[in-house]
Amino acid sequence: MGRDGYLPLFETRRAKGRVLYRLFVISVFLGICLIWIYRVNHIPRKGEDGRWGWIGLFGAEFWFGLYWVLTQAHRWNQVYRCTFKDRLFQRFPSISLQSFQHSKFFWGIPYDIPDYINELPIFSYYERKYHFAAIPNFLSLFTEPKHMATSLRCLITAHTQIIACDVSLPQVHLGGQDIFASPPCQRKKELEDSELARGRVSKFYWLVAIRSRAWGLIDPPHKSRIDRVRENHLGKGPGHEKELPKVDIYVCTADPVIEPPVMVINTVLSVMAYDYPPEKLSVYLSDDGGSDLTFYALLEASHFAKYWLPYCKKFKVEPRSPAEYFNSSDDPLDANQSKELVFIKKLYDEMENRIKNAAKLARIPEELRSKHTGFSQWDSYSSQRDHDTILQILTDGRDPNAKDKDGFVLPTLVYLAREKRPQHHHNFKAGAMNALIRVSSEISNGPIILNVDCDMYSNNSHSIRDALCFFMDEEKGHEIAFVQFPQNFKNVTRNEIYDAAIRVINEVEFHGLDGCGGPLYVGTGCFHRRDTLCGRKFSKEYKTDWSSLNDIRRKDSVHELEKKFKGLTSSTYDKNTQWGKEMGLLYGCPVEDVITGLSIQCRGWKSVFFNPSRKAFLGIAATTLPDALVQHKRWSEGNLQILFSRYSPAWYAQGKISLALQMGYCAYCLWAPNCLATLYYTVIPSLYLLKGISLFPQISSPWFIPFAYVISAKNICALAEFLWCGGTILGWWNNQRMWLYKRTSSYLFAFMDTILKLLGFAESGFVISTKIADQDVSQRYEKEIMEFGTSTPMITILSTLAMINLVCFAGMLKEALMGKGIIRVYETMSLQFVLCGNLVLINFPLYQALFLRKDKGKLPSSLAAKSIVLALLACISFTLLY
Repeated sequence: MGRDGYLPLFETRRAKGRVLYRLFVISVFLGICLIWIYRVNHIPRKGEDGRWGWIGLFGAEFWFGLYWVLTQAHRWNQVYRCTFKDRLFQRFPSISLQSFQHSKFFWGIPYDIPDYINELPIFSYYERKYHFAAIPNFLSLFTEPKHMATSLRCLITAHTQIIACDVSLPQVHLGGQDIFASPPCQRKKELEDSELARGRVSKFYWLVAIRSRAWGLIDPPHKSRIDRVRENHLGKGPGHEKELPKVDIYVCTADPVIEPPVMVINTVLSVMAYDYPPEKLSVYLSDDGGSDLTFYALLEASHFAKYWLPYCKKFKVEPRSPAEYFNSSDDPLDANQSKELVFIKKLYDEMENRIKNAAKLARIPEELRSKHTGFSQWDSYSSQRDHDTILQILTDGRDPNAKDKDGFVLPTLVYLAREKRPQHHHNFKAGAMNALIRVSSEISNGPIILNVDCDMYSNNSHSIRDALCFFMDEEKGHEIAFVQFPQNFKNVTRNEIYDAAIRVINEVEFHGLDGCGGPLYVGTGCFHRRDTLCGRKFSKEYKTDWSSLNDIRRKDSVHELEKKFKGLTSSTYDKNTQWGKEMGLLYGCPVEDVITGLSIQCRGWKSVFFNPSRKAFLGIAATTLPDALVQHKRWSEGNLQILFSRYSPAWYAQGKISLALQMGYCAYCLWAPNCLATLYYTVIPSLYLLKGISLFPQISSPWFIPFAYVISAKNICALAEFLWCGGTILGWWNNQRMWLYKRTSSYLFAFMDTILKLLGFAESGFVISTKIADQDVSQRYEKEIMEFGTSTPMITILSTLAMINLVCFAGMLKEALMGKGIIRVYETMSLQFVLCGNLVLINFPLYQALFLRKDKGKLPSSLAAKSIVLALLACISFTLLY
């Protein structure tokens, strides 16, 4: 409990077992130091075999040790967050009943239908409910209880008359009124006749059932009617949720082929359906592809939303992406819901078919274009990289006619394709986000901004309220600039063949960064304060008056607004301004999100990582190895560029963020340089093994102990960590394989490209990961068969390295069996032999793709021949020349 009895809106818990883990870390570090000492004291003399290989191994092991120390910043002080959404609701308790006292609706049911009460399905749930009885003038409004199992808040109109029952009633004092809560009433008819005879009720009375543990009133279909009235009408009373801030949601897409419009609108519909006052929601779709197909899909979605949003709120469905809901939902038990599900599913299927048919034609049919004037803006369209600004407000939240089928307000919905010209750099996603920030500040100006990628649909309708628990906390909320939710993926296989779940990052590392001052901004699933994105520095005196930020009143028509604000997204607007430098997302880096988050934290702000049990967002993971490697190349290249940029965590962040957070950032920024040490360790010991030269201590030497301890301790810890995060043993093994593949291919190319860029020989690029896959590719992915596809430079390197280790391992195995003997090899070269054998084992799927597989996911025979030639050439050259 905070000062003056104030209850915080979130709680922070520190991880258990920190002392034991820190002792373990110290022991491993001592082992690493002993390895360094051994390498320094046992360097072969000049002229001895293995001298240069030994020195190189010392350099690699020294790098691995230092990098391991950096990664401990991710684990040293882990914290976990918990929000209290019920307390957030209680922050705005003043619900007005004045608008209901003379309303013709009582819980959404007309007063003049006395027989309706007989349909209430409350009498079949005696064992878990309490009953309240009252005459028609009795109006009870039930809100979420502070303690669901024991209390109930009830606001009652004046002149309420409580009906007395024949049974003894426990008295409950709520909100200044005495209410009698009856036990399960099994005598509905007798009670009704008794009260009618006494003249205490006119035609009928109400029995409202309340579950002792549930938030809600009565079971569907009537529960939904009650909730609709509470959520939509009560919110108009003074005080109730009026002070909750507006939220602007940005959805970004860039290519209608790689990111299909149907997928995009499912994400849009999922965020439009948040459990939040719709008049406070504005959804913006940034289409950097400038596609009329995407615009048409959004137009269709704006019509479908009139039916989808009421359905979601009525039946409290999860998730609220239509496609995912229809694919995952079980048959509803309620007849009314089943009927409505059939209807809404039919509407969705028809919409989906129209969009897909238009995509197949690669154009919008004329009869469809003529139905909306917005298509005329494509008359001057030249290409994705050469077109005017296209700004369309499809749903205007100010418009009294912009309502769903039940007559309730719809969120504002805006389409934006910013101006692009070939002669002007458009700064990729950062430029698109900054254009959205400027346009939305004039249309809705929500003080909270959520941005999601077009494939990251909302999987939890309460995420906004979770985020607000951090921003609106009176004691600590003013320190928080952004709330980052984890990146999770819906299509991850059980054993995570490409390590797509980034499980350890989400479940361990980001919690550790949160304990050091805050996680990275990862570009999606993140709630921001608008003013921090626009460059505001942190001040202890700064307090946000949320209610004062909600009003932006414009009398301009939609057409006038569209015309007026197009200039904010021109291709030259950013020039000679602070946009991309001190305001908005920063330019000049492939990972604009990470560098922007770092700059915000360096201005004194903190960030929060929140990982709820029900995942907030779910996206689509890479389903082929080339796609996964390309994605990691972009991430590692961008992170390394940050290290050499003005905002480097190594020097710019010095004194502005904690040392532990600096170390955490540096660990990610140094992903790419890891390629050098890893390449050395995967090639040189194997080549020396082939030649019979030992680079490690013999098994009988006491120096063998620190090597054995560090190797076993780190791997056992990594396995335990992975299993604790919910993974499997096979999943951990796949994780080790991807660790090797990323470091020897993705990181290598990222490192080289960064160096070339620094020398002025290359420019930054932005590669969009494909979000669709062929059916046969998807089937192999579901069976956890690695998809290699065509030959690429990255795959060529992996194949050659795998063949080098296979040749060396086979050569040493032959020597052990026919030459030196197994015991001799075991005593002198056991660590080298285990290392090479482990590399061969981990590359087994690659050998299958080269020589055994016949499906389309295999590697071409030409690549197999090339890899064998290169591997033999390397082995023979090393043997003869060294």
